[in-house]
Amino acid sequence: MSRRVEIDGVSYVDGGPIDLDEEPVYLADGTRLTEQVAAEITEEVLRKAGRPSMSNTNKRSPQLRLSLPAELDSQLRSRAATEKRTVSEVTREALQRYLAG
Repeated sequence: MSRRVEIDGVSYVDGGPIDLDEEPVYLADGTRLTEQVAAEITEEVLRKAGRPSMSNTNKRSPQLRLSLPAELDSQLRSRAATEKRTVSEVTREALQRYLAG
């Protein structure tokens, strides 16, 4: 099933998924886009996506998810906004200070 898609003011027809090993598709440099090449491009894009690793490696930095009481969350967000910093930056600094003793 096809649908119209607009990207940067240009209208395209999206014909849905195709088998890149069966239908010839070529990149701007003339390289044939196969399922393998598409997988490699996807892997490279995902590896580069997001912020740089805080561990100075090519690996993703560990992430921590936690629940907070509403009042503490409000205080954290207010502090971050006041200091024009992200909630993550304020949280990292507070945790570093706590662990430093």
